[in-house]
Amino acid sequence: MKIGFIGLGAMGAPMTRRLARTYPGEVSGFDANTELAARVYSGIGAQAANSVAEIAANSDVLFSCLPNNDVLRSVYLDPQGVTSAVKAGAITIDCSTVGPDATRDVSAGVAAKGASHLDASMLGSVKQAEEGTISFVVGGEEDVVERARPVLQICGQLVRYCGASGSGNHMKLIHQTLVAGHAVAVAEAMGLCLETGADIEAFYDIVTKGTGFAYSRYFENRVPRMRDGDFSAMFMLKFMLKDARLARDMAPDASRYPALAAVISTLEAAEAEGWGDADFSAAMKAVEARIGKRIERQSEE
Repeated sequence: MKIGFIGLGAMGAPMTRRLARTYPGEVSGFDANTELAARVYSGIGAQAANSVAEIAANSDVLFSCLPNNDVLRSVYLDPQGVTSAVKAGAITIDCSTVGPDATRDVSAGVAAKGASHLDASMLGSVKQAEEGTISFVVGGEEDVVERARPVLQICGQLVRYCGASGSGNHMKLIHQTLVAGHAVAVAEAMGLCLETGADIEAFYDIVTKGTGFAYSRYFENRVPRMRDGDFSAMFMLKFMLKDARLARDMAPDASRYPALAAVISTLEAAEAEGWGDADFSAAMKAVEARIGKRIERQSEE
């Protein structure tokens, strides 16, 4: 089975490496950044394709991991895109977080060529991609999901079917409203600690070791990093902002979701402060700017 992968960024690269270990000599990939593609494929027994059309023509299963709606449509639907060369009977699996309408456009284009398309949005970040423990929320035809399940399970531990084309994206975006909201809520809780003089270390123990409902993996993982001043990207803030906006755009009336609007406003403020490429925990930077205090532990010198 020939497997292709388009988009060899933070998530695509480790997923491709896992696929190449399972299917030696059968995996190829493409990225617009040719130097990145060469680095990813160096030493893992895979090949870098020269174009989207080339990789589409040679793949029985073709993954993609792309940044937004416009790039997705371009990669799949442009004259030299996936649909110009995809084989009848092939399965395309897009792991991007994009709008359901964009996915349905792509799915229709792929179907017109006799192939099948799945939207398999991912839950998790780089660590999970490296470990092979991503969760996939998948939309498309259920029998196609079952055909693709063995390949998906090389990269992830959960493959959850959600319904027709676009349903995986739909579910992922709703999921992201909770994640983004939690990031902003944690940032504001930390801000309250700082402004009122509460002991942050005591608060951390209370949340992570107590029996209340404030605990989360995000809180336990990100607060120590924030205290160390580590906002290196595990998932970029600009992508979380994109996801939150896409979720808002799905709503029939966005005014009915004022909390989501407030979350988007805080993420926009952090991006405006120059933190778009940082981890989305940099929502804290918007709160810091409001209160004039910083979360990092201060040196005693």
